Amino acid sequence: MAAPVSTTAEFDALERRVVDHLFELQPAYAIGLGLHQYDGQVPDLSRAATDSWSARADALLVQLGRFDDASLSETRRIDRFLLRLLLESPLFDLRESQELDRNPMVYVGSISLTAYLAREYAPVEARMRAVVRTLERVPQVLAEGRRRLRGPLPRPFVDLALTIGGGLAPHFQEAVPFAARAAMTGPFDAARSAAESSAREFVAWLRDECLPRAVPDFALGPHRYQRLLFVREGIEAPFEEIRRAGVADLARNQARLEAIAREAHRSAAELFQQMSEDHPAAGDLLATARGFVDETRRFVADRDLAEVPASAVCRVEETPVWGRALSTASLNPPGPFDTGSTDGLYYVTPVDPAWTPVQQEEWLRSMNRASLRNVTVHEVYPGHYLQFLHFNRSTGSLARKVFLSPAFVEGWAHYAEQLAIEQGFRRESPAAEVAQLHDALLRDCRLLVSVGLHAQGMSLPQAIELFQREGHLERLPAEREAIRGTFNPEYFCYTLGKLAILNSRTRFLEPRFSGSLKQFHDTLLGFGCPPIGLLDTLLAAPA
Repeated sequence: MAAPVSTTAEFDALERRVVDHLFELQPAYAIGLGLHQYDGQVPDLSRAATDSWSARADALLVQLGRFDDASLSETRRIDRFLLRLLLESPLFDLRESQELDRNPMVYVGSISLTAYLAREYAPVEARMRAVVRTLERVPQVLAEGRRRLRGPLPRPFVDLALTIGGGLAPHFQEAVPFAARAAMTGPFDAARSAAESSAREFVAWLRDECLPRAVPDFALGPHRYQRLLFVREGIEAPFEEIRRAGVADLARNQARLEAIAREAHRSAAELFQQMSEDHPAAGDLLATARGFVDETRRFVADRDLAEVPASAVCRVEETPVWGRALSTASLNPPGPFDTGSTDGLYYVTPVDPAWTPVQQEEWLRSMNRASLRNVTVHEVYPGHYLQFLHFNRSTGSLARKVFLSPAFVEGWAHYAEQLAIEQGFRRESPAAEVAQLHDALLRDCRLLVSVGLHAQGMSLPQAIELFQREGHLERLPAEREAIRGTFNPEYFCYTLGKLAILNSRTRFLEPRFSGSLKQFHDTLLGFGCPPIGLLDTLLAAPA
């Protein structure tokens, strides 16, 4: 056996190689973190290329294992674990869940120009060159998908891939005005034409050949589900323990909602109905959201919940057309490596003038004031935007600047919703808490359905019924949520992350932070976005 490696310089060099290797397979991840030297890069998804990548990842894991604990500080031992997960997570996707061989959404979903259109981090000419390079690779990516996607595919995966694929051409067209600004209409049009043609062919192949043979089989199974929890979040607790925690959180939220309903002499359904009736007019939607951004920022400062940098600016804008089909509201944050503006972009999807009056009213009811406030807490203050400002300012290692835990990211924002209510946000009316509880029940149901569908044999009809009964959803949104669980088992991340943060707060708030929520939150956010399974380890480490 090779002798253990022990020097700091060697570990630093290996850390760099691991991160570079990850970005070779996932350049979009690097771009999202603010590393724009990867702009326009698209990975080679051929079997030969991914097999080669996996073999090199195996070798890097062996090298990580040669560093014994005695040769590393406690901080670097944690970083070694993060680097391990950064390799094992994509290896799980390639070898165990076999995403590239059974999920067409991987191919159509990986084609996006949003990073180049949404933020003006560089001159438009540079961003359009990246757009053109991306479009030029689309035919190759989709052709590789047709070569690798063999055998009957899961029906939910094919259905959604058809929807995403059908939206590619309109998405590409959103770059037309940018091409004109950059005086690159000719190269852009040529690349776009070939990309749109290949997208149409891919969609036709999915519809005509894959859809008729599609099967309902989508579940990971208990073993792979348990592995998913580890490679994504460093969690070794049995998934049944996580399910029980979700059941308990669901019961707590239901009991609180019932108590509010009793005090108001109404049913839960009547509370939701009353809440939905208080909504802004179509033309006031963005102005209302801007007011809520200001309100939530003041609330965080007044309650001294976390540091808000004086330079923080979060702009409210309409969701770009290409994102409206799948988003009600979302945040485009600065990445931890972004060196330009740290402005956040809080997107709110407006009413579509082409909708019928009934559809417009339904949309506005869903964007009622109480719900939009809760969404603003989640997306902006003290949720995602504040979180990513701290991530951007963090001074941790390369591994910590790169690791992006879904359960920490979404768990923090979901925790922020509950935190706001605990601290008296809009206490004068029950509507704020009703909105928060409605979203909490939805996230509880997602966790239970994730475990049920992938590890316990739950059927889609059973999942739909659970969302209707426990989450108070109508039939159509319940169906959408259940179907989402077939291809996105990680939507357990909201409740899982929130509960982990609450557990760590219970354990460390008094003994380490003398009861100061601000110190606890600033310390937690200063870690970056670590796997949930490491929270207690990080908080127990010497300051």
